[in-house]
Amino acid sequence: MKKALLDNRDLNALISVFRFKPYFYNNLLNLFRRGLLAIAVLVIFSCNFETKKISSEEVLELESQTLNWKEVDEYPAFEDCQDETELLAARECFEREVAENIYAYLSKQQPVVTESIDDTLYLYLEINSSGRPEIDSVKIDSTLNNQLPELRLWLNQSIDSLPKIYPASKRGVPVSTVFKMPIVIKAE
Repeated sequence: MKKALLDNRDLNALISVFRFKPYFYNNLLNLFRRGLLAIAVLVIFSCNFETKKISSEEVLELESQTLNWKEVDEYPAFEDCQDETELLAARECFEREVAENIYAYLSKQQPVVTESIDDTLYLYLEINSSGRPEIDSVKIDSTLNNQLPELRLWLNQSIDSLPKIYPASKRGVPVSTVFKMPIVIKAE
């Protein structure tokens, strides 16, 4: 018979070493997990978490302080100007349409003047949140007002004859806007 390389005593010694290794690794792994858990607990409880309940009124107040109320997200628009996506282009389109309608209406009037007129008046036009146009105020030179006493009436009628206007909006909510528009009056 062949002689075994190891006898039974040597085998028993190897078996006990193999049994010791898993026990050692398991204990080391458990010790590592407990250490990580302890560190995680310390980190969580050492942080200063502060929670505060904020009312909707406080949120609204904070939001209104950060918003720029002098600018709108969308300018008022006529049907022809609704395709404009850029803010500046939409404003220019709106102002051009208003000016063209006012000049068209004023050109239909046949004023009789004693002196030639070449003057500029300033029309403050308000578009309210429902899209209705109204003249807020008009700055007219006294000589122009003397030469054309019906000018204010004509301006009101020209504004009333404007086509449907979609109002300006801020964050999706319709808002009122006021435009300062120069109107050049020339008559001979």
